[in-house]
Amino acid sequence: MSRRTVGVTLISIAAFLYGVRYLSAAIFGSGVSSWNRDLFESMLEYVGHGLSIWAVVALVVGVAYLVWAEVSHRRGL
Repeated sequence: MSRRTVGVTLISIAAFLYGVRYLSAAIFGSGVSSWNRDLFESMLEYVGHGLSIWAVVALVVGVAYLVWAEVSHRRGL
């Protein structure tokens, strides 16, 4: 795989992980009769920060791969 493909794939994985955190909190609270902001924030706390951490890691590595691909392309490597 080329570096650009790896970078775009990692950025896509980061977007997926970021969205899954909110989706899992919404599924967790699907039985609640009324919603408000504080309740949803507590559901996000229940889900945890693990998905957010991995999303940020995937995003940073994906952007690094894209920058590496562009720099090596300009240098002719």
